[in-house]
Amino acid sequence: MDDLQPRRAARRSFRVSAAALVAVLCGALVACSEPDKADDTPQPVRIGALIPLTGDNAPTGQRMMEAYQLAIKEINDKGGVLGRPVELVAGDDACDPGTAVVKANELIAKDVTVSVGGGCSVAVVPVLKPFHTAAIPMIVPAANSMDLLAPGYDSVFLLAGTAKEEGERAVESLTKMGRKRLAVVDDGTSFPQSVAHAAVERLKEPGAKMELATRLRISQGATSYPRMVDEVVKQDADAVLFTGYYPEAATIVRDLRAGGFQGTIMLSDAGLDPTLFDKLTPAETEGLYGITLPMAQFEPDAKAWADRYRAAYGHDPGPFTMQSYDALKLAANAIERAGSTDREAVRKAIAATTPADIQLLSGPSEFGPDGTQPHPDFMLLKIHDGAFTLVSQTG
Repeated sequence: MDDLQPRRAARRSFRVSAAALVAVLCGALVACSEPDKADDTPQPVRIGALIPLTGDNAPTGQRMMEAYQLAIKEINDKGGVLGRPVELVAGDDACDPGTAVVKANELIAKDVTVSVGGGCSVAVVPVLKPFHTAAIPMIVPAANSMDLLAPGYDSVFLLAGTAKEEGERAVESLTKMGRKRLAVVDDGTSFPQSVAHAAVERLKEPGAKMELATRLRISQGATSYPRMVDEVVKQDADAVLFTGYYPEAATIVRDLRAGGFQGTIMLSDAGLDPTLFDKLTPAETEGLYGITLPMAQFEPDAKAWADRYRAAYGHDPGPFTMQSYDALKLAANAIERAGSTDREAVRKAIAATTPADIQLLSGPSEFGPDGTQPHPDFMLLKIHDGAFTLVSQTG
């Protein structure tokens, strides 16, 4: 009896071990078959975008996100790219340099093929190097500081002209209005400084019909700017060009009007946002202009796209939405032409883009050796009765 029990126990142990082995082998067979199943489902092509989704500039980033999503839907509804779905991998840079670097490294780790983000130059400049090191080409829809071109990378492509061109167009427009003395105000960050510098340099050119009254710098986030107002009035300026972002733009316009300045105020594209309508009274916006990238509601060729956008989101496309849509469509087109997601092949395809490859809504479908578009368009807008109105094209 004592000998029988161990033998029975041994047999039970053998049966359990055999059953376990069968289970392991079956599991291994299933696991071995899973890659074949996974291959049947195409892996997505990942396109990255760093944009401000929180902070003062979140309204800009949210509209850019809507434009990306519209482009993604249209691409995937037509079968995707290279027979694979396109996936947007977005990161919130909050228009902050440090945050942008962290989020850029996260996108790089997620194996994105192209970056199509870039709302604020101050957050794009510090991510140029990590994206370049990872060989990820960048199609930048909104940021256009001259600092973006300084490293000379052949993987950076701008859809927004340059800050130099924008500053020059602003001076030209104010000169045509008959203004004589210009106060130039920036906030010390990358894009605003670039635009301000370009404007001042244009005023120094021989034959300039407008002179520089004063060059001023304000701090972001202040509740008021009384010293700026005092200096503008003291220097007898009849026009003010503010090159910074719209959270400060609203405060500056309000302070200037409250301080008795009745001259022309012009904002750069960074200062133009529909949120201004909620922060300023009609009286405060009298004589308020903006120099900006093309906006869909004023582009006859973009009317159908603007209608699709409006139907999808219930409001008009704002600044940078058309450029964001174009950036994603161009990225997908370049990947298709490259025939792979190899980043260098895609970079070469972007650089070689011609209007025969794709028609962009926002500007020429081509880039010069420095990654900028030839002869980019800008618009002169006036803010009146709580809306943007087109004054002229400045291309």
